[in-house]
Amino acid sequence: MKKIILMFAIGILSTGAFAQAPLEEGRTQLNAGLGLSGWGVPVYFGLDYGIAKDWTLGGQLSFQTDEDPYHNSNNNNTYYYDNSVVGIGANGNYHFNRILDMPSKFDFYAGASLTYYIWDYDDYGSGAHPDNDALGLGLQVGGRYFFTDKFGINLELGGNTGTSGAKFGVTFKL
Repeated sequence: MKKIILMFAIGILSTGAFAQAPLEEGRTQLNAGLGLSGWGVPVYFGLDYGIAKDWTLGGQLSFQTDEDPYHNSNNNNTYYYDNSVVGIGANGNYHFNRILDMPSKFDFYAGASLTYYIWDYDDYGSGAHPDNDALGLGLQVGGRYFFTDKFGINLELGGNTGTSGAKFGVTFKL
């Protein structure tokens, strides 16, 4: 029984030891998680594709919603602004692992993104949402830690995106 447990433990440790990051050319990975923003909690799903050594291109869908209370002093009623936005974007990233000689369990990257936003803002007739820009150009820096060769966690910081501020989630290599 001790030999079986020892073999199982060595197998799990060796799986994590051979994790490969960043994404190899011609490979795909999925990302999903939650973000932080000035309003609401964004949910995002993304896909990255290795186009060349140290370079990836990807796409992302995000959705967030928020309901803010508004008190009208004229009639003493409380109303709620219903805000939601869908973001459809593309990104490109450079991965610094090779030039920084980082261990293969880590993936450190930076890049830019372009996102088209579809806003739905119900403010009871007082005009459009102040952030109602249809296009957003953003910059991001992020990292991943891989527990195995196919599964890891990610953290990304950036601005001018539907998940402005930060996003945290999981990564699955296909």
